[in-house]
Amino acid sequence: MNLKHLNLAPAEVDHIIEARWLATVVKDVPFLEHYSVMVRNDTIIDLLPTEQARAQYTSADRVSLDGHILMPGLINLHTHAAMNLMRGIADDLPLMQWLNQHIWPAERAVVSYDYVKDASLHACAEMLSGGTTCFNDMYFFPQATAAAVNQSGMRANLGLLVSEFANSYATDADDCLQKGFEAHDSWRGNLMISSSMAPHAPYTVSNRSFEKIITYAEQLSIGIHTHLHETRDEISQSETEFGARPIRRLAALGLLGPNFTAAHGVHLLPSEIDMLREHGCHIAHCPSSNLKLGSGIAPVSLLLKNNVNVGIGTDGAASNNRLDMFAEMRLAALLAKGASEDPASLPAHQALEMATVNAAKALGLDDRIGTIEVGKQADLVAVKLDELTISPCYDPVSHLVYTCGREHVTHTWVAGELRYSNGLYANIEPLELKEIIKKWQPKLKQHKQ
Repeated sequence: MNLKHLNLAPAEVDHIIEARWLATVVKDVPFLEHYSVMVRNDTIIDLLPTEQARAQYTSADRVSLDGHILMPGLINLHTHAAMNLMRGIADDLPLMQWLNQHIWPAERAVVSYDYVKDASLHACAEMLSGGTTCFNDMYFFPQATAAAVNQSGMRANLGLLVSEFANSYATDADDCLQKGFEAHDSWRGNLMISSSMAPHAPYTVSNRSFEKIITYAEQLSIGIHTHLHETRDEISQSETEFGARPIRRLAALGLLGPNFTAAHGVHLLPSEIDMLREHGCHIAHCPSSNLKLGSGIAPVSLLLKNNVNVGIGTDGAASNNRLDMFAEMRLAALLAKGASEDPASLPAHQALEMATVNAAKALGLDDRIGTIEVGKQADLVAVKLDELTISPCYDPVSHLVYTCGREHVTHTWVAGELRYSNGLYANIEPLELKEIIKKWQPKLKQHKQ
């Protein structure tokens, strides 16, 4: 039978998104022109040239984006969402002074389940409007963050925070672990939320606690997410207390491995980069936070040349002061070029990979998100490229990284659902965000430097 002569009716799908360009972030496919993405339920079921798609598929929800590029949702590989309401309370200070004299006192005063839920929802709104569909978080009261994630419709990997110090969340590291397990159990079966063990940093976690964390991460089959080599002071402190640099201490304890993500990695020796590669570890590069806190510039070019997987994060808004992945992509690329004195270092397509598929790999989610491919979740972002102030466009991927800002994001889909469109959220009301700010700003203002 010759199927060419059959008059087959177009197949029905839930959503069809037609775009001028498609940045799939699939290896050796820079971008596609005049392509459509077909979505059924939460999954991409086909990618076709738009004219062909119109003949083969129909949908009650067809979005035509003639001047846009469609790309995978951005993945923020390191942040503290609930610090969103702390932006600007302590600026222009080095890390330990910033923490000890301002951030930790502010947290002692306000951090609670309600605060974390409210502040995290505020962060989710900021991220969705800027094209971020998934974030890797580390903070107190992760169940509160989970409630905000569920309301917003985002995707998140939530850290089960561990620290030795008593606070409003837990009395000590063991209490942190117990509360973390309860949180992890509370979102079992939720396909939008995953977990990682989140020891805060080598300077706040003991060897005994790290050993427990390794065991529990293996038992639960989840990753480990921590701060590492963010400042020179951190390294000096470790050498004094433990007789070793932090990464060597963690290596001796057995933490390094393919499930290990280190935030920052600013001060790494070549031999330590070799260790990261040999153990299959991941780095969450946070360029804006590292610069603002005066911590330094991470050796990203050297990490990438040595095949260490590097993603991009914003860190929290208290040290950034934005959760803006477009700004981080651009800055990451420019810093790498300047530090290496090589303009070919970290080209635009690689910066985009760091903010999408590389981050997905670090979270163990690259089989589901990070690229636009058939069978993957429909986490998609539309960016308007034909505005006069950023025209003309010759290379849409280069334009994404070097020219566009988060203000050019028009649509954000997560798991096939439109969660943000032209200033409006599916599940977050602007009035709710205003009430959150009104509620918490007076309580935090007294801690402003």
